[in-house]
Amino acid sequence: MRLGVIDVGSNTVHLLVVDAHPGASPVPYHSQRSTLRLMRYLDSEGAIVEEGVQRIVEAIRDAVQTVAEIGVDDLIATATSAIREAANGTEVLARIEREAGISLRVLSGEDEARITMLAVRRWLGWSAGEILLFDIGGGSFEIAQGADEYPDVEVSLPLGAGRTTVNFLVEDPPPREAVSQLRAHARAEFTRVREELFADRPRPKRVVGTSKTIRSLARLIGGPPDPVTGDLAQLHYVGLREWEPTLREMPGSVREYLPGVTPERGYQLIAGAIVLRTAMKVFEVDTLTISPWALREGIVLRYIDALDGRGADPVVGEAA
Repeated sequence: MRLGVIDVGSNTVHLLVVDAHPGASPVPYHSQRSTLRLMRYLDSEGAIVEEGVQRIVEAIRDAVQTVAEIGVDDLIATATSAIREAANGTEVLARIEREAGISLRVLSGEDEARITMLAVRRWLGWSAGEILLFDIGGGSFEIAQGADEYPDVEVSLPLGAGRTTVNFLVEDPPPREAVSQLRAHARAEFTRVREELFADRPRPKRVVGTSKTIRSLARLIGGPPDPVTGDLAQLHYVGLREWEPTLREMPGSVREYLPGVTPERGYQLIAGAIVLRTAMKVFEVDTLTISPWALREGIVLRYIDALDGRGADPVVGEAA
């Protein structure tokens, strides 16, 4: 069957169309992105302003039109932190349904972490053992850990690369004082959740990073996956530490031309680097393995599981 997934995030509306059936790996058929950068369209009350809402509606209309042209057997549409946490999120969802003709399923941060862990586990396999997962979005930063397809513990923090850029790194490039403030804030948040939620977990066999921001940093600093051996890309703490001063001195308009960095990520790459390096330091991580599968693939896998009679909700819910 052909399945479409529309993911409305903080940075993009991403349409992924795959051919999938139970017992097989999903095969990508089509992918398209529309840039949003919604963190730039929030007012002082945390509501998405009219221009931002129009950008969302237009991007979803484009995605729905593409789906109609391609033809799919089913379509899943989800939204994450940008709409979830907006002061006018309910109104925005109603307007999307009215003007774009599609209803969005809003995922919680914990949903994101659980579904992403499923995708990572299926990609890496059971031999990966205990996995610690870092996932940076535009609005939130998810952390999860466990030895199964779904994590034993997960948390979502408002430390996404776009959100922290808007809240801390207003100047471009940012001054050292702003960078220090962001690092101190992130360190306090990561230290708190590690002590409260992760202190009793065993040391992970592998630490995995997902999301476009982490993949961009890995491509820039650690290099792409090896096409011959099949080894996944990695991101090392030492390399991230060495590159951070260079990224800090560049304006966003220059960062977007770096290898592996797209225009919608260039302006927030330094915030992502700071927050990720802080997380790696607090959790004592030397190396991240980069998973090519993340939230959208996890949504597809849950859907396939439901078709296969495993009883899983196609988008969210407890593991069967």
